[in-house]
Order: sequence, then structure tokens, then C-alpha cells
Amino acid sequence: MDRNPTGRRIGRKYGPCAVIKTGANPARKPMIRAAGAGSMDGMTPRTSRLIPAGLIALTLIPAAGGAVRLGSLASGGPVTPGNERFFAMPVPVVLHIVAALIYCVLGAFQFAPRFRRRRPRWHRTAGWVLVPAGLTVALTGVWMTLAYEFPAVDGTAVKIERLIVGGVLAAAIVLAIRAVRRRDFAGHRAWMIRAYALAQGAGTQAFTQVPWMLLAGELDATGRAVALGGGWLINALIAEWIIRRKKRPARVPARPRYEVATS
Repeated sequence: MDRNPTGRRIGRKYGPCAVIKTGANPARKPMIRAAGAGSMDGMTPRTSRLIPAGLIALTLIPAAGGAVRLGSLASGGPVTPGNERFFAMPVPVVLHIVAALIYCVLGAFQFAPRFRRRRPRWHRTAGWVLVPAGLTVALTGVWMTLAYEFPAVDGTAVKIERLIVGGVLAAAIVLAIRAVRRRDFAGHRAWMIRAYALAQGAGTQAFTQVPWMLLAGELDATGRAVALGGGWLINALIAEWIIRRKKRPARVPARPRYEVATS
């Protein structure tokens, strides 16, 4: 082996006077961009913290109502025409509230890529909790819809919406499990995002009902159906946007080009 004037070792096959020159290729940009589909990994550290925090804040709205409901059931009253169905059959509503709280709070951290990268086992461990919790939310929602006598404001349209959402939520979780078993991680991620969006419907519905009440007064059967359906629809559209949006391009340093000069 010989050495060039800079002290770098070079092989003899390039000749005794060969010099390896390094430098960026002038025909190439100093940075290149890598693109992909449907990823949230390009977010900043601040955004990575704000997204789960916002989702947990959205969860707290229905969670407060659920806590009041559980407290009322635990204390035995007061029983009113509006809540007597829960006292007559408390099991589905208790399971629904507890499972929804676990699913929505724990699931929020799955939208923090930096958090998951720092804790590699978190995603899989949390999944063992999220899957049964999500299925419980879906199935108890259907159970309550079919078993309870709801007030007149929750008419046929609301009942149909709840049955559709419960069925789609359960199906999305099952499809997510099937996808990950096939090692189709993109499909798994997409179906779990859809499931989480539907499970968060109660939080969004708090905001869709308020404008209707401000504009038209107390909700009737039509207003109730539009407000609840609107909340689920908004979440579903946001989920599809997250799934389908292009990945934010990540800047990757270009590799230096090595040139061989002989004299």
C-alpha cells in the first residue's frame, strides 16, 4: 500500500501516483429527500408531545360524564327516567366507560413516534391491552343500543348510527390484528387509526352538539342524529387524511462521491 500526499492509504491497482479525491458531486444537491406514504415520524418533538396531549384532553370530556355515571351507579342513585335503564342493567355501561377510558388514553401515546422509539416494547405491550379494550368498547356499544330503552331524542337514526359505528370499530380492530399477523404493518397501522378515531367519537360529539344547540335550541331527534353522526364523520375523515397523507420529506445527507485521479 502507498500513501497519497494527504496520508490516505490507496491500493496499488490505481497506480503509484493515484490519488483518491473526495467531495460532493457538483451535479447533485448536498441534501436529498426521502419520501414515503402515511407516516407521522417526521414530526417535531413538540408536535410529538402535543398530539397525545390533545387526544387525552379530548378524552377527558366524555370521561367526566362517565365518571359521574359510575359514581351515580356506585352510590345507588338518584334514579330518574333518564338513567333508570343503567340501574336496571349496569354491566354494559360500566364496561363501556372503563374500556373507553383505557382505550382512548393508552391509544393516544401510539400517536407519538418519538415516545415509541424510545420505548421499543411499548407498542406491542400496549397492543395487548388496547385490542381487548377496543373490542369491549365496540361490543358493549352494540349491546347497549339493542338492550336499552333510550329516550325519544335518540331515535331510529341514532340507533342505526351506533350499530354501524360499533360494528365498524370491531371489524377495524379484527382487520388490524389480521394485518399484523401477516406482517402488513402499514395495513395494521391504518386499521388501528380508523378504530381509534371512531372510539374518540364521544369527545368530538361534545363540540358538534354545542353549535346545534346554540343555533336551534334544544336537540330534537334530527339534531341529535346529525350531531352524533357529524362527530363520527369528522373523526373518520381525519383518520383517512392521516393514513393517506404523504410523509413529510426527511432531509438525508448525500453520501460523498469518491473520484480516482491518475497522473
